[in-house]
Parts: sequence; structure tokens; C-alpha cells
Amino acid sequence: MVTLSVIIPTLNEAAVIDSTLRTLRRSDLVHEVIVVDGGSSDATTEIAARHATVHHGSRGRARQMNAGAEVATGSAYLFLHADTLCPPSAITAAVSALERGATSGTFQLQFDMPSPMLRFYAACTRIPWIRICFGDRGLFCTRDAFEQVAGFPDWLIFEDLELARRLHEAGSFHFLDEVVTTSARRFRSTGIVRQQMLNLRLWLQYITGTHPDTLADLYEYPSPSEHVE
Repeated sequence: MVTLSVIIPTLNEAAVIDSTLRTLRRSDLVHEVIVVDGGSSDATTEIAARHATVHHGSRGRARQMNAGAEVATGSAYLFLHADTLCPPSAITAAVSALERGATSGTFQLQFDMPSPMLRFYAACTRIPWIRICFGDRGLFCTRDAFEQVAGFPDWLIFEDLELARRLHEAGSFHFLDEVVTTSARRFRSTGIVRQQMLNLRLWLQYITGTHPDTLADLYEYPSPSEHVE
């Protein structure tokens, strides 16, 4: 029997975390929800504590998710962004896939903003020969598979792509049909075209050998030196 631990890294996510956690709690198949906070200065942890177990750790999404896996008690993990809504149907599909022999996988993606360009982008992630797997789609895997690939690399960005690549190479990675909904807030604040061009630039530099930590400043991700004691 698969027991699913949902692990969510947070940093000042008070505006979205309640909806994310309430959506998860609609599924009876969620064994536990673990929120690992990187030092929020807003009400994130207070809100999260109503629905989940809250842990505190060093800032950095990869570090936070690895820390969550260390304390999780489930036989499988679902790593979810704080602004991604994962409905019960997706949880059911993930557990079913794992029980049928999948070792890892992800969902389909849609944004919470009506935009033809974002719909096109989401559709591109479903093309079999592309299938880029960012963390906003949700990543699930067995505990054994996660340990086999040594968890998330300690990178500031693209840690999700690297984990998905390792999991795909190590076992049976499934792309499920169920859809999760993620926030388009970065596109709203930056502009859809500008953000997409930045995403493409970062991805091209990454696949051509630039270390993700070198690219992190472009994506405005916090420095790992900013630790929470």
C-alpha cells in the first residue's frame, strides 16, 4: 500500500498556501502534508500550521524539499509548489500509478490565468518529445527512487529538472493525464512574453552547460547564504 507524503517548500507564501493545503486535504489518500519554510516574514507558517506539519530549514527550495523528505514517513513523496493546486483526482492517479509499478511521475499543467500564450506553453509540456518537467507540475516518486538518485541537487534553480531527469533514467517515470493548476503570478508581474523569453534563455544556458547557481540571479532566487537558524 502506498502512503503519500506531500512536501511543500515555502517562503512568504501567505497569499496562496491556504488554498493549496485545503485542496490537498480534500483527498483521503494523502498520508501527511509537510511544509518546510525557509524563513517567511509573513503569516505563511501560521496559516500552514492549520493544515500541515511545519518544519523550518535553510532557505533554498532544493534544501527545503530534501529536508522535508528526511522527516517524511510515507512510502512515496509528492513535491509540490506552494502555489500549485493538486486536486483529489490527481492524488488518486499518482497513488494508482505507484501501486501499478511506477517509480516516479508528474501531472499535466495549466495556469490560473486565461491566456492563449500560457495555454500554448502548457500544451507544449504535454508533447512526448519535449516533456520538460518543472516542479510547478508536481513531482511524485517512491521513497526508494528518491534515495536512489540522492534527492534534489543543492542548486538554486533547475533542481526540479535535474531530479526529474535522474528519476526518468533510474526507473519508470509516468506522465499522467490529470491536471494541476499553478499560479501565473510571475507572468502577471513580469509580463508573459518577457517571462517566457527569460525562461527560454535560462533553459538554453542550462542545457548547454551553465551551472544553475550562475543563472539564479537572473531568476531572482534567494541566495543559499541566507540561512534560517
